[in-house]
Amino acid sequence: MTETSRNKKHLGVQRGDHTTIRYTASGPAGGPTLALVHGWACDRGDFDAVTNHLPKNYRVLAIDLAEHGESRSTRALWTMEEFARDVAAVLETESVNKAVVAGHSLGGAVAVEVGKLLPDTVSRVVALDALHYLSLFPAMSDEQVEAMLRLFREDFAAGVRGLVEGGSPAGTDPALKETYFEKMVAVRQPAGLRSIEGLMRWDMDAALRETKQPITVFAIRDLVTQEAIDRYGDRLDIVLIELGSHHFPVEAPEGTAKLLADVGTD
Repeated sequence: MTETSRNKKHLGVQRGDHTTIRYTASGPAGGPTLALVHGWACDRGDFDAVTNHLPKNYRVLAIDLAEHGESRSTRALWTMEEFARDVAAVLETESVNKAVVAGHSLGGAVAVEVGKLLPDTVSRVVALDALHYLSLFPAMSDEQVEAMLRLFREDFAAGVRGLVEGGSPAGTDPALKETYFEKMVAVRQPAGLRSIEGLMRWDMDAALRETKQPITVFAIRDLVTQEAIDRYGDRLDIVLIELGSHHFPVEAPEGTAKLLADVGTD
């Protein structure tokens, strides 16, 4: 797929008096729309190169969730449902009638919630190495949540390091892992801790029951367990790929763009 030069506009939308969501829009206003949602402690810039490899006729909206990237918020609610309202605000502002929503990591959970929130607008949900991690996405007990949160509260850097290592197949460049660690450990607080708590408390099974759109999961082969395939293979179209680590949209933007283009915009 050939890289193209896109005219990108950096825009923003106000949600009430407590949240300002920044996003990048490119492509023709009437083109098929793809909304891109980053992962926890990441930002919309992770999709810059991916966007450049997408077909010219695509309308691409890359969105910074609240307190990530350039978006700001003083709100108290940090659930996946509330992040979905960040995305919905952008789609409404851009007068989007039909869209595919693709989310990386935590953004995959948000994409599911956007599909649930906007059943007539979202035609398909795409998860980029998300939803298949059984230690994170299915609903946890209060005891499990508290145990994981305790780690982050007592040693936030160690918690982040664990996430990076868990998303790095054997042979991943140590320098690359360090780059991801340095970026993620600098997430704005207290939203960083509260939003990861929101993910831990998210009930994916309940959300999937209420989300009617087809859901495609592009998952790094070495990071997927057979247990996850057995548990969710009937509901999720899990496509195993080999494009790097958990952060493959950054490492392989052309390959990622091809995956997204092949899925289409329904």
